[in-house]
Order: sequence, then C-alpha cells, then structure tokens
Amino acid sequence: MITASTTTTSTGGFTESTFQSFLRERDEPSWLTDRRREAFARFQAFAWPTARDEEWRRTDIRAFKLENFAPPCPDQPAGATRTALDGLWESLSSHYATGIEHVNGAAVRLADSSRLGGALFLDLHQAVRNHPDLVRRYLLTQAVKPVDDIFAALHAAFWTGGTLLYVPRGLKVEAPLFSLIGLTHEGRVDLSHTLVVLEEGAEATLVRETAASARGETPGLHVGALEVVQGEGSRFQLVNIQNWDSSTWHFSRERALVGRDAMLQWTVGGLGSRLSKVNQEVALTGQGAGAQVNGVMFTAGRAHLAYFTRQDHQAPHTTSDLLYKGGLKDRSRIVWKGMIRVEKEAQRTDAYQKNDNLMLSTTARADSIPGLEIEANDVRCTHGATAGRVDEEMIFAAQARGIPRKTAIRLIVEGFFASVYDRITLQPVQETLRHAVAAKLETTQ
Repeated sequence: MITASTTTTSTGGFTESTFQSFLRERDEPSWLTDRRREAFARFQAFAWPTARDEEWRRTDIRAFKLENFAPPCPDQPAGATRTALDGLWESLSSHYATGIEHVNGAAVRLADSSRLGGALFLDLHQAVRNHPDLVRRYLLTQAVKPVDDIFAALHAAFWTGGTLLYVPRGLKVEAPLFSLIGLTHEGRVDLSHTLVVLEEGAEATLVRETAASARGETPGLHVGALEVVQGEGSRFQLVNIQNWDSSTWHFSRERALVGRDAMLQWTVGGLGSRLSKVNQEVALTGQGAGAQVNGVMFTAGRAHLAYFTRQDHQAPHTTSDLLYKGGLKDRSRIVWKGMIRVEKEAQRTDAYQKNDNLMLSTTARADSIPGLEIEANDVRCTHGATAGRVDEEMIFAAQARGIPRKTAIRLIVEGFFASVYDRITLQPVQETLRHAVAAKLETTQ
C-alpha cells in the first residue's frame, strides 16, 4: 500500500540521511524508489546556482538556505489543515465542478468522481497505487526531467503530494476542475507535483491555485513541477495562480508538450512570494499545434519574481502567442526572460511574445529580455518588451473630474492589464486576478 509520509523527519535539510529516512517512511513500488534515488544522486551532483550562472545572474538566492527546511511531513492535526484555507476552497468550489486540496504536502480533500465523466482526477499517491503503468510512463519522463536543474532533481527525489488529471481519448470534461495547494503555520514546505495527460481529442480545463495562510510570519518553501502531455487534437485550458505569502521561496519547473493539431491556453498569475524562480516552457511537438500563454504579475515590497518562458517550435505550421504583463511597487523586481526557439523542421512557424511592465514606484525594477533562436527559413516570429511609469497627465485628468488619486491609479492599472484579462475565457479567473491585483495595489499605496 502506498501512503504519504506520516512521521517527522528528524534530520534537517535535504541530506543523504534525510533522504534515506524519507524513503524508509514510504511504501512505494521499486520503480519509483529507484527513480527517487537516481534523482537524489543528480541533486547531489549539481553545483549550487550562483550569480556567475547566466540563468541566475539577475536572481540572487544567497539569502535562501536550503538546510533550514526539511521534506514535507503531512502529520499535522486535521482540524488545522482542513480549516486554514476553507475560504479559498469554498470560493473555488462555487465556480468549478470539483477539486483536490493539498495542505502541507498531504491530500485533505479529494475530487468527486461523479463529476468527471470518466476522467481520472486523483491524488498522485493514489494514482501510483491504482494506475501505476500510467504514472510510470509519464511522471518526470517526458515534460520535466530531473536533469533539467538542481531544483528539478530535488523535486524528483522528494516530491510529496500532487495531482494526476488523465482524460481518455475523445472525452470532453465539460466543467472546469480545480486544484488547491496550501501551506499553513504547521508545515511550511511543499513539493507537490501536477501531472496532466490528455489523449487524442480530449478536452479539459484545470485551475491550479497556490496559497499560504501564515501571512509572511514564517519562512516557507515550495519546490514544484507541472507537466502537461497533450495528444493529437486535444484542447486544454490551464490556469496557474501563484499567490504565496511574502516569506515563501518558490521554485518551479513547468512544461507542456502539445501534440499534432492540439491547442493549449495557459494563464499564469505570479502574485505573491518572497522570491520566485519559474521556468515555463511550451513545446509544440506536432504539426498544427498551437499555444496561447497569458501572464499577470504583480509585485510589492521587496518581492522578486523571475519567470523564464520558452516557446519551443519543433514541428511545421505551429503557432504560439505569449503576452506577459507586470505591475511593480515599492522596491520589488520582476525578471522576465523569453525565448522563441524554432527548429529546422518547424517551417511556417508563427510565433509572438511580448512583455510589458508598469512601474508604480521609482525604486522598482523590471528586466525584460526577449529572445529568438531560429533555424528554419520560412517563419514569422516577433517579440518585444516595454517598461514605463504611470502617466501623471492621466492621473491629473482623472483628478480634474473628481476622481481621487488612488482610484485613478487603480483604474490605470486595471486598464494596463485589460488586454491580458480579455484573452482569458474563464470569467472567475478574470475576477480572481483583478481582485488580487487591486488588493495588492491598495495595500501598497
């Protein structure tokens, strides 16, 4: 029987002894244990990132001490974990068909299978037990791999908690599903994994939201991964809203493989953390595949968000369209580095990427670095980036009409993000992002 860890690891950090103790506490098949061991060996072999590494040159993690954290131990009292995020759970439940909740690395609420129409929407540990062949085929083997970087290897060795969404061939899951991942006072480490597999002609929508209830009082850590594998002609809407508190370190590697004539709409909300380093990649692997990527980021205080996006065109007649927008307050910083990669075989590619940033203070900083790598000779690829401040003339014009300055700024910010909101087809997601940005703007005026 496969179970999540239920005893506290005595050794701090993510050391060899901690890892051996972690394995002893679990009851998992040999193939999974072997994969964990291989991933941990890779983790040990990786050098720790420094400012000398191009990918980390603009993201300083010297203040982050991995040894201050330990693998998740979901043994907290049920009352504490189940009630800490009830408000958010109820809100999501009112908008979407059914969902799964993980708190401190443990599943505390599971989906209603009667609302799935034949799809699988399970806690990942349950999926390993009940659908081992499916998990073994896709988990950390195609989209995200332990060799990607040190945090991917750490995640592959220690992942605890997670979700599997599997939609069989031709099945359309009409109502959106949701996944809630939370941290509370009792446990401040999460290494959950999300695996999505859509077979040929399948359709689904998943809203994935992360949140913390400690409100910046205790350091937290999330090291996650998200994998999407889409078969021919499938359609998938994915919403990923990251809204940790101001003391949580967030590291995530996220990659989607989009097959022939399949379509992905992926919306990202980067709204809260002490520091975030996210690698988000879309690989268009089949002819006619398409992807639309939407990003809303908002930072305040000393928050640092670093999003590295990649649109990887591997087949002909593929399309991608990425629009990221960021708002910055106080002494916060956003780093966005985008890359459109076109392989030799990917003729007739049509790719676009843009990042716009609105500076709401003189001490905020935005680094926008678009890029192109093109090996085909019949393509249309464009990119761009902008950064600017709120126009004082617009504020004055609003004040002349009796609108208070704070309200005028809020309206300008909402107008700035409107072009992203308009691309999002789920109304509740639009409202969630609007309210989150408005709340953060209000608290930082």
